[in-house]
Amino acid sequence: MAQVVEAFRFDDAPEPDRAVRAAAASISIFASRSAVRARLADLALDLGLVLRQAEPLSRLTGGDAVVLGDVLVIDAPVVDAELLAALARLDMRAARSGCEIIVSTSPEGLDGVFGCVDQSGAQILVTPTESDRALAMGTALARLPAGSVHELSGEDRMALVRLTEQVQLLARKMEGLSVQDGLLPGEREEDTRGVRSPGLSYMAAETGPLPDSGERHLRLPSAALVREIIRQRQLRSRFFEGDLFADPAWDILLDLTAAYIEGQQVSVSSLCIAACVPPTTALRWIGQMTESGLLDRVRDPADKRRAFVELSSKARDAMAAYFDRLDNGAAVI
Repeated sequence: MAQVVEAFRFDDAPEPDRAVRAAAASISIFASRSAVRARLADLALDLGLVLRQAEPLSRLTGGDAVVLGDVLVIDAPVVDAELLAALARLDMRAARSGCEIIVSTSPEGLDGVFGCVDQSGAQILVTPTESDRALAMGTALARLPAGSVHELSGEDRMALVRLTEQVQLLARKMEGLSVQDGLLPGEREEDTRGVRSPGLSYMAAETGPLPDSGERHLRLPSAALVREIIRQRQLRSRFFEGDLFADPAWDILLDLTAAYIEGQQVSVSSLCIAACVPPTTALRWIGQMTESGLLDRVRDPADKRRAFVELSSKARDAMAAYFDRLDNGAAVI
């Protein structure tokens, strides 16, 4: 299959085949490692994508004009200034055209890549597995305009659905904490619905600041308390399998809450470590939580190539309400 991949180009297809292929979503693959190019091409074809090109990274950084597919996959385990500049240009181009970008890199290259792709909603993978790549391509297909979308199948589709629903449910619960004087949905006498899982199309509505009780203002607890909660949560992994208690969304919120109280900025690589799950999984959660309005991406004023992640004002209000309900002193893990 690798030999076929290296030789095939979309424009080289026979005229009858070209007309049929043009109706499907296409993919462009750029990777310097030939084995990775071949695996990515096999995966793309299995998903029903049309392979427009599979070429080395130098094709992107060489300065020549490149016609891209609907999905752009870039494998960049090592990044330098030239490649980061190319990624920034592609990010702007994709934001205008609607192209979906997937970039795989190493832990060392994560912060640089994250800082360069901030407009197109690019997916970033860190030393990905085959299933990580499949899920990313499936997600890209699901985001494409109608007519280019292919159905996901099997385990990867279910993983995407579960992830989306879990994060959207978290957003709904946190929105409930920041309104109605801190009452959760279902706790008010007139509300018998309780907390329900929203559909895939749900997006948390914009909410204002927490209502002022007139006597006290809800505040976040001390950073020491939040850090102690984090320490207690991490301590469990010494006695039980870590996956048993995996809760990346909550770990992310706790870490960013502590950082906000301390006045510290958090890089995406640091946040992935705090999530206590593989980096690619953490990045999916960060992306979903950003889309749900729980997290904000902030550009480093001292270095435009860097970006940080912080709690949104809605999430800060919800965390303040949560700790207030705990009487601001219960170290609940």
